[in-house]
Amino acid sequence: MTLQELVHKAASCYMDRVAVCFDECNNQLPVYYTYKTVVNAASELSNFLLLHCDFQGIREIGLYCQPGIDLPSWILGILQVPAAYVPIDPDSPPSLSTHFMKKCNLKYILVEKKQINKFKSFHETLNYDTFTVEHNDLVLFRLHWKNTEVDLMLSDGKEKYEKEKIRNSVSSEHVNEEKVEERMDLRLEHCLAYVLHTSGTTGIPKIVRVPHECIVPNIQHFRVLFDITQEDVLFLASPLTFDPSVVEIFLALSSGASLLIVPTSIKLLPSKLATVLFSHHRVTVLQATPTLLRRFGSQLIKSTVLSATTSLRVLALGGEVFPSLTVLRSWRGEGNKTQIFNVYGITEVSSWATIYRIPEKILNSTLKCELPVHLGFPLLGTVVEVRDTNGFTIQEGSGQVFLGGRNRVCFLDGEVTVPLGTMRATGDFVTVKDGEIFFLGRKDSQIKRHGKRLNIELVQQVAEELQQVESCAVTWYNQEKLILFMVSKDALVKDYIFKELQKHLPSHAIPDELVLIDTLPFTSHGKIDVSELNKIYLNYINLKSENKLSGKEDLWEKLQYLWKSTLNLPDLLKVPDESRFLNSGGDSLKSMRLLSEIEKLVGTLVPGLLEMILSSSILEIYNHILQTVFPDEDVTFRKSCATKRKLSNINQEEASGTSLHQKAIMTLSCHNKINAFVALSRGSQILSLNTTRFLPKLGHCSSAYPSDSVSQTNTQNLKGLNSPVLIGKSKDPSCVAKVPEEGKPAIGTQKMELHMRWRSDTGKCVDASPLVVIPSFDESSTTVYIGSHSHKMKAVDFYSGKVKWEQSLGDRIESSACVSKCGNFIVVGLAVLYQWTNLFIPMYLTIRAKNIFWFP
Repeated sequence: MTLQELVHKAASCYMDRVAVCFDECNNQLPVYYTYKTVVNAASELSNFLLLHCDFQGIREIGLYCQPGIDLPSWILGILQVPAAYVPIDPDSPPSLSTHFMKKCNLKYILVEKKQINKFKSFHETLNYDTFTVEHNDLVLFRLHWKNTEVDLMLSDGKEKYEKEKIRNSVSSEHVNEEKVEERMDLRLEHCLAYVLHTSGTTGIPKIVRVPHECIVPNIQHFRVLFDITQEDVLFLASPLTFDPSVVEIFLALSSGASLLIVPTSIKLLPSKLATVLFSHHRVTVLQATPTLLRRFGSQLIKSTVLSATTSLRVLALGGEVFPSLTVLRSWRGEGNKTQIFNVYGITEVSSWATIYRIPEKILNSTLKCELPVHLGFPLLGTVVEVRDTNGFTIQEGSGQVFLGGRNRVCFLDGEVTVPLGTMRATGDFVTVKDGEIFFLGRKDSQIKRHGKRLNIELVQQVAEELQQVESCAVTWYNQEKLILFMVSKDALVKDYIFKELQKHLPSHAIPDELVLIDTLPFTSHGKIDVSELNKIYLNYINLKSENKLSGKEDLWEKLQYLWKSTLNLPDLLKVPDESRFLNSGGDSLKSMRLLSEIEKLVGTLVPGLLEMILSSSILEIYNHILQTVFPDEDVTFRKSCATKRKLSNINQEEASGTSLHQKAIMTLSCHNKINAFVALSRGSQILSLNTTRFLPKLGHCSSAYPSDSVSQTNTQNLKGLNSPVLIGKSKDPSCVAKVPEEGKPAIGTQKMELHMRWRSDTGKCVDASPLVVIPSFDESSTTVYIGSHSHKMKAVDFYSGKVKWEQSLGDRIESSACVSKCGNFIVVGLAVLYQWTNLFIPMYLTIRAKNIFWFP
């Protein structure tokens, strides 16, 4: 059974029923196609392709288009050739699309006429025929590749190489070599259905060729589990490049149901999308990622998506970690009857592998459940195994998930034949308890922090359960900092959130920083865009406090600059007041970028700004920003909340090769006092400063010491230490020379013994030597300064071991502390400046720097 056969079977029964509806959501009436129209249009395209395509070897045809009313017909037409369709996203980076097409060795591509200019300008390096053939709203291009990386018309030598490659992967994939001879071959005429590439969020992107035999069982099983009928309306929530789209399209068209399609830009407008789905078209089945659902916001989810009167009958969430039961319950309106499913799978075994329906009694229960929602049972034809680190299948305990099945097999990258029953490693870790499988997290979500293992998805789950948090995401920035990005329901103080997290999380799981954002960025597949979050944080920490908005005119000029830079428009071009972002060449990803840049510019969140960018003119956007930034006509812009975008990507510090002195957020008070002290670092480096003027008081001859700095080879006799200062050398390393108080070196040596006087826990390993500071004015206040990888810097009394103060910084400390020449400040490797007043820390300043910064 193939995908097109499923559609033809349904079409024979429901010829005159609506198969597809496309709503542009622009005050025009939606467009409808019946099953008869879809099938006829597909047949016309199939005949056109057979006439103009000279297929040799694998039959694959690219499809470069935006969602529209003809989309199902185009896909069905390619499948009926028969050939596999290869979706190319016009909004994806050109380099990624080109790499994907080259790696597939794609010979033909259908380009939507509306996208012709974009295709040609974005793919100038492509070598294609100047003579093209048109069919209705499509243009057929023939591509030519040089030095093709993947040639699917394999010679005997290449075939031998591929078989050897599969044998070598047997140990990791756990395929039994005795069964290798029974294989699936992608060169068979009716084998392949579609070709995708993985997102790359879990590693290097892979080409995935999906046979009909692999995906059809998903469609057939979901039809039964969701009880799909001709009365249902399913929404195409996923882009074509994300394999759940196949389930959405063919689940509808194989059941006599209707498929709703809207422009990609509408998916970025939560309130408008909710109205279109649940008021205008009464969608009954929705398959989405949790991130896509969260974008509606908890209030809209509760009042519309999962209300008591919602049209939504089935909600299937997958592609990411399933929300906790606490969050799920908070989303449901009283009296809601929507069936909620947890679906799990990987693109390498397209599309879904397991399913679990959340029982009504659990959704209605008020009892707190500590365990996450389990993955459920395998779908038709799917085999699920959990293996330990040694590769053995386990029935209890923790391990990695492997997925497969006799015909649930896909071809990865250059694979041409694959053993039936191949099991693929997922990189997902689970725990098995009483026969139920619970998701723990991905391999790359497990980090080691403060010496302890931590799953960052746990932090996100706990934060999301806080009543004040709308949605959130956690990243492990540069494998050094744990950053919590949060969309709040109202204005919150960060300290309050940190206090709440400390009630529910161990100390090693508390984020280093909390960043408030207006909305979570997501990829075209509807998942959290981690790379974009990292960019947001990098921009966040690089904001320059000295750059301010000078006024409303300055805002207008900089808004135009950001508009042109985001859309790659000429600098000299004047942006008309009525210009609209999408009409000027903008798309979903660029809109998120412009949103981030504007909020960086004004230094605050601008509620509703994303919807304004996607639906309003630049003048309307400007006025919307003014209402937030300059709410009162007579009130000047508050400098405390203004930050200016860095208009150049050049790092001034790196460009000049010099350190940039930055201003402290608080005024340092030294009281113009200079302290005399002696500093001992690394066990032998002694520095004496400002002691000359105090020497008469100490009974020393000042003329004997012309300089304040005393080297190791010209060591000054120090008074006031209970333990004598040691100088000189001895042949016996266990013996040292002793200096008596009168300053005359002793003759001979004595045995040195070590005893523990005190100890202090630094929380983690120490890379640097401690700094000992001996104030001349009060010898009893001698202090040891030490930092560690636990981010902690502490001051410990030299004699008693009592901690005088301790401060947790923003990163690990790998260098010894230094003391300023005036004796008032301690400087550590993170460039954190401490005021030395009564041996406490009333304030500190953090500076982004590669070197130590000294401040006057």
